[in-house]
Amino acid sequence: MKERPVRKRIRLKGYDYSSTGAYFVTICVKDKHELLGEVVVGCDALGAPLMQLSKYGALIHKEIEDIHLYYENVRVDHFVVMPNHVHMIVAIYEYNGAPRASRPTTALIPNVIGILKRKTNRAYGFNMWQKSFHDHIIRDDAEYHRICRYIDENPAKWTEDEYYAR
Repeated sequence: MKERPVRKRIRLKGYDYSSTGAYFVTICVKDKHELLGEVVVGCDALGAPLMQLSKYGALIHKEIEDIHLYYENVRVDHFVVMPNHVHMIVAIYEYNGAPRASRPTTALIPNVIGILKRKTNRAYGFNMWQKSFHDHIIRDDAEYHRICRYIDENPAKWTEDEYYAR
């Protein structure tokens, strides 16, 4: 009988996941299929590479922009839709003037990602996403700005990206 791989624990030990904060989240298309669009060189006035979204990419882009409609204390501050993955900074704010202890972040982040995945899967009739996602707690302003820069520069560095499949 083949043994199953043991999953690593990815949560930071001792961190209060019910607190407000910002998280760097990456979700990937199943098997690295480039369903969300393509990086096109020379699209903007400066000739920089930009994402040209497919119908799948356009839908996930819209759903990311609409996250605040489902959760009043959650915003996607910064994001990029790439050919086969999405990077975003998800910020959880105080809920009605206080941290929302009744819905801890360990449940909130997966719920936010779950909504995005379910809505796009339902719209197109197939499961386009990998089962899990990657998240990272953003610990300070310097890290927040470094991640924003990474997100902004991602299309220009597409061929160097770990998710580039060619």
